[in-house]
Amino acid sequence: MSKKINKKRQAYAQKQEKQGQNVVKWIFIALIILAIVFAVYMTSMYT
Repeated sequence: MSKKINKKRQAYAQKQEKQGQNVVKWIFIALIILAIVFAVYMTSMYT
């Protein structure tokens, strides 16, 4: 029984880690897009 529970915990931990990496990746993508939009806005403001 203990081995079965450990396998489930390990599978759940791997799933959580994968989801966490996916969230971090999307946060970085969003920050890059916002930085580009901000740069375009600032350059268009002064021209």
